[in-house]
Amino acid sequence: MKSGSNLERVLAAGHFAVTAEIGPPMDCNGDVVLEKARLLRGYADAFNITDCQTAVVRMSSIASAVLVMREGLEPIAQMTCRDRNRIAMQADILGAAALGVRNCLCIAGDHQSFGAAGRLKGHPGAKNVYDVDSIQLVAILKGLRDEGRQQGGDEIEQRPPLWIGAVWTPMGDPIDFRPWRLAKKVAAGADFIQTQGIYDMELFRQQMKQVQDMGLHEKTAILAGIIVPRNLGMLRYMDAAVAGVSVPQELMARMSAARKSAGDDKAQARRNQEEEGTKIAVELIEQARETEGVRGVHVQAIEWERKVPEIVERAGLLPRPTPPAEA
Repeated sequence: MKSGSNLERVLAAGHFAVTAEIGPPMDCNGDVVLEKARLLRGYADAFNITDCQTAVVRMSSIASAVLVMREGLEPIAQMTCRDRNRIAMQADILGAAALGVRNCLCIAGDHQSFGAAGRLKGHPGAKNVYDVDSIQLVAILKGLRDEGRQQGGDEIEQRPPLWIGAVWTPMGDPIDFRPWRLAKKVAAGADFIQTQGIYDMELFRQQMKQVQDMGLHEKTAILAGIIVPRNLGMLRYMDAAVAGVSVPQELMARMSAARKSAGDDKAQARRNQEEEGTKIAVELIEQARETEGVRGVHVQAIEWERKVPEIVERAGLLPRPTPPAEA
């Protein structure tokens, strides 16, 4: 069953795909979503709408997806296992499909304790659900789409035409298990994969070699995650606190040198680091593009969406292809 997804058509036509991320606000201001959509229009093939990322309450992914569709963008609605049981997730997925959403990314979701970081209080005492895990959620979506059957066994008349996505952390612990974890998601029915942010491209290529040996790259479309580093502090945080992310010392040294080159001028130090971070992101995209088995990139400029157009352009990924819609 075809999904009608632009992302699916781009990949099917053999193009190197680009996805980007739109983070909804912590309130009900839909203009924030619309402004980000206008800023990013034309710079990616589809746009992830995060689902309460870092376990902080935000405008719903599905509602935000509908808003970006008004601006002519194709959303990828995220669905976390943290906050819903299988009944609620299936209900939301069917509702999203009825509203025109054609891509869904199945994720576990950050632990609720992540929300209580920095200036935010979050909801660290919230009860997580995890009625099913992300692999099971992929299988549930596949059952709805391909078999016309809910997880409990009840048949449905109209199937949701969804392009099903999942995430992969290639450098997570234990690292030797990671390709097998990916294999489980592919077997469950993942049409495309977006990876955790990659800075250590050499280690990623080693993991991709095993993925190729297993033939997984032929069964799903793998998009390498590129998290745009804004400053040295962000790189240090990603390396120390984000599971499955390893930042080579070479990149740390480059960002440190960019900061020091400004001397005591803090504003210039910020600008220097942002430019170096942009260069690093472009280089990582180019290296990902040269990695066998990688069919696209997922660019994440966290609360820095205005930088995505420049990065995509400097990486030589414009103009984006426009495959004809299916009859």
